[in-house]
Amino acid sequence: MVLAYLNESFMLLSALSVALGWRAIRRGRPDVHRRYMLTASALAVAFFVSYMLKSLLVGDTNYGGPQAWALPYLVFLQIHTVLATLAAALGIVTLRYALRGRFPQHRRIAPWTAASWFIAAAMGLGVFLMLYILFPSGATTNMFRAIIGH
Repeated sequence: MVLAYLNESFMLLSALSVALGWRAIRRGRPDVHRRYMLTASALAVAFFVSYMLKSLLVGDTNYGGPQAWALPYLVFLQIHTVLATLAAALGIVTLRYALRGRFPQHRRIAPWTAASWFIAAAMGLGVFLMLYILFPSGATTNMFRAIIGH
């Protein structure tokens, strides 16, 4: 459970760093913008690594809330997963444009990247709340146990 809180902290801090970086560039402070965006990227990588380690070593937690909400939760989770994957891919492309000095392309894609990152982070918070705060947690199954059927 501690890893779930750590994962969520990394994601929310990453989104906050994106917001602060966006504000910095709007105020004409590209050096501050760069620092915030690199921080956001590092936090996103930390989230991904800690999430994968949690999934592999501890396992994934099933939804434990009311059965009437199970299907809407699963739909919400799938939308979040697709959007988070899209946001991560856009983040890599956006970061590469910036690091290579391709600023016209960077400026064109960056607002879409930030918006998708914010929505994915907000939805991730919703998933976290439903799994760990609002309802009793369901069973946690380690990937290796799930594969072999235990």
